[in-house]
Amino acid sequence: MSRVHDALRRAEQAGVPLLTGRNSEPSRNSTGVISAPDSAQADLSVLDQVEEISFNPAPESHLLRLDHPQETPSEEFRSLRTKLNHMQTLQNLHCLIITSPSPAEGKSFTAVNLALAQAHLAENPTLLVDLDLRRPVMHNLFQIDRSPGMTDYLLGKEPLHRVMKKVAGTNLYVIPAGSAVKNPLELLNLREVRVLFSQLPTLFNWVIMDTPPILFSADSNLLSTLADGTVLVVRIGETTIDSVTRAMQTLCENNVLGIVANGARAGELYYKYTYYYSRHEEPEENADEEEDDEKG
Repeated sequence: MSRVHDALRRAEQAGVPLLTGRNSEPSRNSTGVISAPDSAQADLSVLDQVEEISFNPAPESHLLRLDHPQETPSEEFRSLRTKLNHMQTLQNLHCLIITSPSPAEGKSFTAVNLALAQAHLAENPTLLVDLDLRRPVMHNLFQIDRSPGMTDYLLGKEPLHRVMKKVAGTNLYVIPAGSAVKNPLELLNLREVRVLFSQLPTLFNWVIMDTPPILFSADSNLLSTLADGTVLVVRIGETTIDSVTRAMQTLCENNVLGIVANGARAGELYYKYTYYYSRHEEPEENADEEEDDEKG
């Protein structure tokens, strides 16, 4: 049995915060809008040309929905969003790499739902990019075509607006992985990747990138040197101390913002939130009963 909690404690002692708690609300300007990059006034003609798609997630994809705001996963990702938005007020933070030590730990699940949570805020344009070019899943989760996508743009086959889709009803834009390539690492070493990383924050407040597991390819390590920060996803009861330690060593603790612990037991979370919301609603219900008694 793994001892992921010990690993998380060690990471926190090393100065790596856990992104699973709660914090204050995101910093907003005088109009109540979350602060955008200074360069956000750049030409937005690219976004004006992006095709809009309906939000049609695959069955059992467990993606956040605006019409179910009280679901437990939604609350957890709103807490993560709040922590990151607070960090953004303290440092230049717009491009995030989401990775994990090994496969099947929930990095793609975390990347997609974090992007959706950010995009649900007004005036908070968010881009989700599938940079796991070895085993991409974004196109399946959103039930869209894999190509054209990121590889097609980097190879000069398609312009940026053609590889991007806007999810209707949100501020979320999605770039799928694109056509399969033989050597993803070689493609990610192109100058175009560095240029893209510098340009995207002029269009989006958040750029969230799903990347391969850090211990199974060098892609994430390369991309982490270009991004503003890295979030490591581990799975409770699955991820070992050795995996977390090696992942942190591989990243050289460079720009690691924190660790997301995935896989909490649903029953515990359900009880926590149903208790909170039921207690929150009780006074109003009791007040109605007292009012009826007085009328009687």
